[in-house]
Amino acid sequence: MILPSQRHLFDIPRDVCYLNAAYMTPLTKAQQKIGAAATAQNGRPWEVFPEDFNPTSDRIRQHAAQMFSVGADDIAIIPAVSYGIATAGKNLKIRTGSHVLVIEDQFPSNIYEWKENADAAGGAIITVPTPKNHDWTNAILEALERTDVEYSVVALPQVHWSSGALIDLLEVSKACKRVGAALVLDLTQSAGAMPTDIAEIDPDYAVFGTYKWLMGPYSLCFMYVAPRHQGGQPLEQNWLARRDSEDFAGLVNYKDEYQPGARRFDMGERSNFILSPICVEGLRQLEEWGVGNIADTLKALNARLCDTAAESGFEAVPEKYRSPHMLGLYVGAKGRELLTNLKEAGVFASLRGDMLRVAPHLWIDDQDMDVFEAALKSV
Repeated sequence: MILPSQRHLFDIPRDVCYLNAAYMTPLTKAQQKIGAAATAQNGRPWEVFPEDFNPTSDRIRQHAAQMFSVGADDIAIIPAVSYGIATAGKNLKIRTGSHVLVIEDQFPSNIYEWKENADAAGGAIITVPTPKNHDWTNAILEALERTDVEYSVVALPQVHWSSGALIDLLEVSKACKRVGAALVLDLTQSAGAMPTDIAEIDPDYAVFGTYKWLMGPYSLCFMYVAPRHQGGQPLEQNWLARRDSEDFAGLVNYKDEYQPGARRFDMGERSNFILSPICVEGLRQLEEWGVGNIADTLKALNARLCDTAAESGFEAVPEKYRSPHMLGLYVGAKGRELLTNLKEAGVFASLRGDMLRVAPHLWIDDQDMDVFEAALKSV
């Protein structure tokens, strides 16, 4: 279903055309109000009780689990994508002499951990080069079919952060299982903008930054941990992750056992009384809109933006291989000039290499589309 513009829910000035959701989404007015109330509450710590430490975290888990078709016990709350990837790296061993598969120009949070681990195991990072048509799925599958290379880990996004090109993770997951490689996903540029069935894809670990398409605050993320890995070693040892941590009077009765499921991988101070309520409201809003409806709406918006760009001579990633919510436009040597013209017109997008990354969301309306078209034609 195509949704109408939701601009009224955001505090976006009329002279701003914000096409940069892939950089950071603005908080809604409701989230800002909730954040202010949460900050004020922290000015009255005598009103914060031991029983307040878990309910909001549990709500985050429940919302995330529902969105990704997994159980609440499969979700850990973490501060950053790199934290989740480091957790995966601690628990997934690189077999001696084997390698880690990534794609060209992948976001670094899902690179650095694997480079260090592969080097230590006498292996290397194997990078799949960018296919000319942006058909990443077939390029990855062909790499996994090589008989002269052994892979321990395949570390990927669902959507390339620069071009918006899409990867069929279900097919990649099947191939990983055939070759005995673990699958570790950074879904920051897709979660919340398009339906993603984690139970069906069945990765070993998947990490979600919330401050982009999940409409959350910076420094709060989720991590899915497959049940087969939930007995692993957490990155840190924090008291909230231990059994019976709800009993503050008994915290010095130290426990070897953890809270159930993926909770052992939670970050310390996961309760975060300011950020957590903001996150819950963002997830609630996404559920109200429906992620499938968001994807349909953004796909339609990007089709219009693509037609506008084509009229000005800018080619997009082929529709067959692009995600519904991000549009990569080849701008070549005109990139800097175009970005300057867009900024002067109040249009915000990102330049990534020779591509202009356009990432609208539900706040975009017809007036924004007109402003974008005029700015493109000025180049």
